[in-house]
Amino acid sequence: MAALSKSIPHNCYEIGHTWHPSCRVSFLQITGGALEESLKIYAPLYLIAAILRKRKLDYYLHKLLPEILQSASFLTANGALYMAFFCILRRGLLTIYMANLVLLFCITAAMYMFFFRCKDGLKGFTFSALRFIVGKEEIPTHSFSPEAAYAKVEQKGEQHEEKPRRMNMIGLVRKFVDSICKHGPRHRCCKHYEDNCISYCIKGFIRMFSVGYLIQCCLRIPSAFRHLFTQPSRLLSLFYNKENFQLGAFLGSFVSIYKGTSCFLRWIRNLDDELHAIIAGFLAGISMMFYKSTTISMYLASKLVETMYFKGIEAGKVPYFPHADTIIYSISTAICFQAAVMEVQTLRPSYWKFLLRLTKGKFAVMNRKVLDVFGTGASKHFQDFIPRLDPRYTTVTPELPTEFS
Repeated sequence: MAALSKSIPHNCYEIGHTWHPSCRVSFLQITGGALEESLKIYAPLYLIAAILRKRKLDYYLHKLLPEILQSASFLTANGALYMAFFCILRRGLLTIYMANLVLLFCITAAMYMFFFRCKDGLKGFTFSALRFIVGKEEIPTHSFSPEAAYAKVEQKGEQHEEKPRRMNMIGLVRKFVDSICKHGPRHRCCKHYEDNCISYCIKGFIRMFSVGYLIQCCLRIPSAFRHLFTQPSRLLSLFYNKENFQLGAFLGSFVSIYKGTSCFLRWIRNLDDELHAIIAGFLAGISMMFYKSTTISMYLASKLVETMYFKGIEAGKVPYFPHADTIIYSISTAICFQAAVMEVQTLRPSYWKFLLRLTKGKFAVMNRKVLDVFGTGASKHFQDFIPRLDPRYTTVTPELPTEFS
């Protein structure tokens, strides 16, 4: 059992910022590195989001940069302020373990898709993102009947027949796909009026697989071109990388499973019900097996809790606590950072790599051997590391590295 009530005589230089004795200099170094990495993360992310949402020129000129800087400063503060308060307080919290990833995502997806199908269930960016992913056909609308929609499709087909298509390769492929889509079973409650249920699911998979593949390729472009002249062969990894196909398979299977299950339930129950989204969303969550990401799962789960909390406030069922979301996030971050110091072995490798990237590797040079007294196995993965400390700034005579002992 961890003996967290014990104390040790070492100062923050001997434990934390072992690369420099000054707290101020160490803080500035962490801040600079975290800001650089944050900009690398958020700049392409916001740019891709703006392109997908078809933002106008005014957004790129006046809003894009402030939003990037706001998010970058948020992430920078996570790394920089942790080191600052480590020096100020030199205290910590116990760690917790991660929940089952796929099951958590299944439950989260089920609730998100239910709110998506409900009237006024989701708003803003979340609603727009889900509409882009699963398609507008799954949005509940009652402005026209299926019979009226059939008439619109037939009228549209007649208009298309008046204009002959060029019979090139693309035209032939389009004609072949149309022939498949127009012939086949489709339930009267389904709103994908131009496709049968089978082609509707296949098209959804192909579309989102392509989106996932292209997103992952775009994220790898800076790294690939960095080695353009030194290692030209690495450019091939830009297109033939396992992660590209994993993200594509994740998004594609999520959409196809959700649409397929929704169509199946409409055929079985002979109606279109918002409750179908719970079952379809839960089964679609199994797609997380193709792209296991704690970041995506935990982020969506936390946003779901936030959404349900605010809906409870609107309904008068839950009391309003000022800055509750900030407090919850702060506690969660503190727990994860505590684990990164006291029990690195309990963190997922991807999150540990992210912390190293955010701090330019400085999280790995903490003197964890002196923390073993607490019984958490802090130095389990750092047995060979002994920091080079300046005796003038230490309270305990430092242990010399192996080559000097």
